[in-house]
Amino acid sequence: MSELPVLIVGGGPVGLTASLLLSKHGIRSLLVERHPGTSIVPKARGINARTMEVYRQYGVEAGIRAAGLAPERTGLILWTESLAGREIERRMPGRANPKNQAMAPVPNCLCAQDDLEPVLRQYAEAEPLGETRFNAEVVNVRQTADGVEAEIVDRITGVSAPVRAQYVIAADGAQSPIRKMLGVRMLGVEKIYDSVNILFNADLTPWTAHRPGALYFVEQPDLRATFLTINATDRWSFLIHSLSHYGYTPADFTHEKCVELIRKGAGAPDLEVKVLGISAWEASAHVAEQYRHGRIFLSGDSAHEMPPTGGFGLNTGAQDVHNLCWKLAAVLHGQASDSLLDTYHPERQPLGRTITKTALDNCLSMGRTAKQDTVVVARPEFLSEQGLIFGAAYDSAAVIPDGTPPAENPDPVTRYLPSARPGCRAPHVALLRGEEKISPIDLFGPRFVVLAGAKGQAWRAAAQAVSGPKRPEIVGYTIGAGGDLGDPDGAWNEMYGVEPEGAVLVRPDGQVAWRSRGGAADAVAALNKALDGVLGLA
Repeated sequence: MSELPVLIVGGGPVGLTASLLLSKHGIRSLLVERHPGTSIVPKARGINARTMEVYRQYGVEAGIRAAGLAPERTGLILWTESLAGREIERRMPGRANPKNQAMAPVPNCLCAQDDLEPVLRQYAEAEPLGETRFNAEVVNVRQTADGVEAEIVDRITGVSAPVRAQYVIAADGAQSPIRKMLGVRMLGVEKIYDSVNILFNADLTPWTAHRPGALYFVEQPDLRATFLTINATDRWSFLIHSLSHYGYTPADFTHEKCVELIRKGAGAPDLEVKVLGISAWEASAHVAEQYRHGRIFLSGDSAHEMPPTGGFGLNTGAQDVHNLCWKLAAVLHGQASDSLLDTYHPERQPLGRTITKTALDNCLSMGRTAKQDTVVVARPEFLSEQGLIFGAAYDSAAVIPDGTPPAENPDPVTRYLPSARPGCRAPHVALLRGEEKISPIDLFGPRFVVLAGAKGQAWRAAAQAVSGPKRPEIVGYTIGAGGDLGDPDGAWNEMYGVEPEGAVLVRPDGQVAWRSRGGAADAVAALNKALDGVLGLA
């Protein structure tokens, strides 16, 4: 029987991201995907700035941006009667305004899933510790006292081989066989509305080139649909909403009918259209009651299925495994207690429920669940959810409270209040490394980081002293005049809530684990105690 530390079930963006992250953390894994290759349809497209921070930290950002579209080619959201007809409303998404973009060192990216997955696969397979097997299926999964046993069936030959893993990441989609095998209860609403997605080739630039957008909503009495930008020239998706409310069934969507409706939505009766694919689906808004089940962890759509209104699904899944993989690595390296893995659920599941509710609220505001006789545009929060993207504040045993209260935020969905309070994302601040402009986000990755004020040399030395074979890697930096990193705007101390002698400990996923406003009589002992608490060793 083949044995390995981690088995990843599912080779979509979430599974491929998990494979890459585990490799970067020094953990061997096997990813198994039932399809013969990566996605052949666009599916998800929007990668938000928080997820792009993750890909930046692990060296994948440039590859994704090369495969995706430049921001200036997708800047607007428009509502129209048809592409050639009256424009009803246009918006610049709140996520793209200068104030919100200043909250991160990287902007978001539009990269369709069939363009994204090959990039992630290339990077994942370039890592010697990350093995992938496509055209194979994981069956007969069973947990034992000290591992998970399963069989991997080659879908071409039918040959089955046993495998034993210490842990399993289930990234096997909204219909997750593993979740169903576990009997996990889903919290929320299933089958809210039905849709069909039509992938096609046509030149829409006469109606889009002068007003480049990511989404072009079509509002007609008998047709509610969206043109989704893929390459911004001749490759698009046409998403028809709420089929049953407008008298359609999935069986109605022949190639001829699809061409007819695309022309109707474009307002161009003679438009040349080549239909490439037709996919019917139903939107749900529900979240797994529990993310951890012994040695099996649900992630991505297997843990939370949400309407696409807001583009949260892929991003939430990628950030799930960003949270999980460093914890698995610490446990597998013998540097943390197994109890560290218990923090995955309380950190990610409440956030998953909040994000799923937001996606549902977006779709309800757009009238997706009933026939609409008048124009319906999205609520103001739609695509302006900065608070959800950057404002996750974890409350678990892997966070050491410092006694400070959370900031009062009257609008936690759209408003992000940068904070280095333990549990929060370590905020972006402009720093200098020599003459190079960087962000604290650039310092994070497969290690812990201590960021200290200009007079916090004792914390930097403590990071070096604490780091060792039985500890996760820790590096330390001082910030400010005479420090390792320059603070050109003088903003770091205030943003991070510490004095020049103070410091924060940042986890590998970029969340603040612990904070000391000032210095300590014994910095090594204080940092050791904090790290023990985070790793479940206290």
